[in-house]
Amino acid sequence: MSDWTTDILGDPYEQRTIELGEDPDGEGTVRATLVRRRFEDTPRAAVIYVHGFSDYFFQTELADFHTDRGYAFYALDLRKCGRSRSDGQTPHYVSDLALYDAELEEALRIVRAEVPDVPVVLSAHSTGGLILPLWLDRLNLEPGGTRGRGIAGLVLNSPWFDLQGPAWMRTVGTQAIRAVSLARAKTPMKMPPSDAYGVSLHRDHGGSWDYDIAWKPLAGFPVTYGWLTAIRRGHAALHRGLDVGVPSLVLRSHRSWFSRRHHPNTDTSDAVLDVKQIGRWAGCLGDSVTSLVVHGARHDVYLSDDEPRALAYRYTGEWLDRWITGPDAR
Repeated sequence: MSDWTTDILGDPYEQRTIELGEDPDGEGTVRATLVRRRFEDTPRAAVIYVHGFSDYFFQTELADFHTDRGYAFYALDLRKCGRSRSDGQTPHYVSDLALYDAELEEALRIVRAEVPDVPVVLSAHSTGGLILPLWLDRLNLEPGGTRGRGIAGLVLNSPWFDLQGPAWMRTVGTQAIRAVSLARAKTPMKMPPSDAYGVSLHRDHGGSWDYDIAWKPLAGFPVTYGWLTAIRRGHAALHRGLDVGVPSLVLRSHRSWFSRRHHPNTDTSDAVLDVKQIGRWAGCLGDSVTSLVVHGARHDVYLSDDEPRALAYRYTGEWLDRWITGPDAR
């Protein structure tokens, strides 16, 4: 375990390495990276944010939103992602989403030690929005459950709840992918390239956001057979029904728009996931679920244009007031 050091984002951001030992998937030693926005006053709650696929934490506006509300803000770059990937490792590859439990548990332990006796809210985007509910469902089976660990709520931003595309990909296609993964787990799948979403985001290509395209490529990292098999097992578990043990907020755009190249609709739609699937499966989280549509939002609703982004933050703030730290929090 390392000490806090200055993060790549500069002051007031700091990072701490979580050493995870030998990779069960055979790619050397693995680590995760916990980032925090340094805080001076005693916070009234804490947030731990988890990114999606082909992603890492760079959204300082999201951190500012929470710290302005008196929350301590932390973000976790998972193993083989962003700050945590080493040379020779397959980006984002895991054979089982439960492997992430190790860094999630340690991140929660660190946060609870630094800001004890305050509620912890977990927040996640896209693939992170699948990883966290599965972990919480396992935690909730332990003595004391999720709440006994200090977790008070879950905020999911366009979570990946099902495989988008034609129906056959969710049936025979999934079985074929699983079969191939037995022999070629880390082989990239042949998929048509698309940089539409990346172009809509990055400031060097017409977007508004600055980030490292080595860690978040415009067209994303290759999808491997073994990783997608792990995702599909996660989807199946979600669809059977989970019990995360805490109230949840699920945000999504009003529509999806898929294209290989950037189109004006890319800027006002989810260009990655099927928003109807997100709405369909949100109720599988268990406990109290608030599922809201952010009209005109991108796949990452907090990276949308000004008006939908403001609406996403308004919805988030109202939900936090209702369930976590507001005068009417339950």
